[in-house]
Amino acid sequence: MKIGVLYSRMRVEEKALFVALEQRGVESERIFVGDMSFDLSGQDVGQYDAVLCRCLSHSQSCYLTKWLETLRVPVVSAHHTVVTCGDKMLTSTALREAGIPIPRTAVAFTPESALRAIDEIGYPVVLKPLLGSWGRLLARINDRDAAEAILEHKTTLGGHEHSVFYIQEYMQKPGRDIRSLVVGDQVVYAIYRYSEHWITNTARGGDARPCPLTEEIEDLSLAAAQAVGGGIVAVDLLEDADGRLVVNEVNHTPEFHGAMQATGLDIAGYIIDYVLKQAAEGAQRRYDTCIHRGSVGIRWGGVIAPAVGAS
Repeated sequence: MKIGVLYSRMRVEEKALFVALEQRGVESERIFVGDMSFDLSGQDVGQYDAVLCRCLSHSQSCYLTKWLETLRVPVVSAHHTVVTCGDKMLTSTALREAGIPIPRTAVAFTPESALRAIDEIGYPVVLKPLLGSWGRLLARINDRDAAEAILEHKTTLGGHEHSVFYIQEYMQKPGRDIRSLVVGDQVVYAIYRYSEHWITNTARGGDARPCPLTEEIEDLSLAAAQAVGGGIVAVDLLEDADGRLVVNEVNHTPEFHGAMQATGLDIAGYIIDYVLKQAAEGAQRRYDTCIHRGSVGIRWGGVIAPAVGAS
């Protein structure tokens, strides 16, 4: 078995993943996205039983997972999950369609309609870009003067990320939020992320601490993961004033170095075991398909191998 790992930066997480692969005696290959180009007219990807996508860029993840799936290579997470999680509008609609509680959210396309939506939700609100992570370009808007100024700035800047206004109610969380990691059909952990700042991302200095994995957290996390397409996702939950949990965001390429320190778990091992399971299931599906069709060859991760009984 051979596993490819797509990456754009070799962080603590990626190093831990390669250690987990080595510990399991699995052949792997580091695929640096910066060195890649691919021919859509017919180039194959090489001999991989599955590929784990750890790209930081949403566009890279989106296009590479689609390309791999057209080559019938199992990829984690799947293209549908990447597309849905990478766009906050698509995430919110998927969660809402599944009946999962989310903060009150509005989307507008002009500064005027955005102002009306903000007035209706009530101050303060949080203005977010549709694409992006690590708490970047978030703005807490406390009054109409601030709203008018920020909306004018975004309109002047232009571009896709500033032309759609994604607005959420500001929830008075108790100095923390909750992040859980779902791997397949298992919630591996939950952590609190504490911060004196209203943005609690660990990338922005949030302090990760263990969080009891309650039935409510587990059920909401699994439901949210299923709603966006499954695979390996991090689910961000917020507590309202009454302690009720809502799902804020779902991330398809989660960092977990803070969670490793907070929980002591072999998180990379859970992820690699899931990737290996997907590789084995993908091989079985290809085998069954070829036997059913009487094919003379089986596609193994982009390479044609002789079918059983073929000469």
